[in-house]
Amino acid sequence: MASISSAFVAYLLLKSIFDVSDIDVVERSKYDMSFKYFLDMAPEEAVIESSSLTKFRKLRLKDMNLLDMLINKTVVIAIEKGIIKSSSIIVDSTHTKARYNQKSPKEILMDMSKKLRKSVYEIDENMKEKFPSKTTTDILEDEIEYCQKLIDVIEREDSISQYPKVKEKLNLLKETLDDDIEHLQISEDEDAKIGHKTADSSFFGYKTHIAMSEERIITAATITTGEKNDGKQLETLISKSTEAGMNIENVIGDAAYSEKGNIEYANTHEIKLVAKLNPSVTQGYRKKEDEFEFKCSGSHSVTAPSSTLLTA
Repeated sequence: MASISSAFVAYLLLKSIFDVSDIDVVERSKYDMSFKYFLDMAPEEAVIESSSLTKFRKLRLKDMNLLDMLINKTVVIAIEKGIIKSSSIIVDSTHTKARYNQKSPKEILMDMSKKLRKSVYEIDENMKEKFPSKTTTDILEDEIEYCQKLIDVIEREDSISQYPKVKEKLNLLKETLDDDIEHLQISEDEDAKIGHKTADSSFFGYKTHIAMSEERIITAATITTGEKNDGKQLETLISKSTEAGMNIENVIGDAAYSEKGNIEYANTHEIKLVAKLNPSVTQGYRKKEDEFEFKCSGSHSVTAPSSTLLTA
């Protein structure tokens, strides 16, 4: 099952990278040698059925343990082949934007239909006269109806619809209308939250927390909403890496991972935590108003958190 799932995931990675439908990612895999190479297929090897990929994407990926299963299998193979030799893991997180990036369902369909029309105009600009009138309302159903009419017009023009650049965008819009329309509703993406990578930058989506060996093999991963604290995921990443087969002696990360609870956890499990000390440990959780000012000789003054002087 693991190898089959890995193959499907590889197809879905290509689908995501090239922004094409299930039908087209499978079709390109028949003749595109770069796709075959990525999928670890011989040139003459047969590809999967696109309907199987669709079923896997819509049903199988609901299995929440799939990611752990794939990572664990990778780590096991890497250890068996002698690729992983270290006893250290590096932990960090990266932000992942929500799929539709806060666009409304109507805006998503408008964007897709616009790209489709543009590809058609590059071949025959006179098609403008045959296309239906664009919607003037904010009603999603009206945009869906417009997109369907647009698809019908283009499909009747065989000389246009068979151009690869038109066909791919046409299939993607059809796929969205056929089975993804329920996912367009941003209200259904309840887990996506506003997160902050820095003090003055934000994103809408999730955080992917990752642990990897010094050989850069991912040993564990967990996904949270965008506003979650990185340090709170350390125990989970260590636990998952251990379950995958890693013998962990050192954990390397930034200051987010060296909060008090993580230090205690590392000591209990005899793991060396290599990270800059978290300000919550050195200074405590002091508000600005809790700081105090003391005078030095002359006219200079120094402001510092009270805990800094208490620990001096």
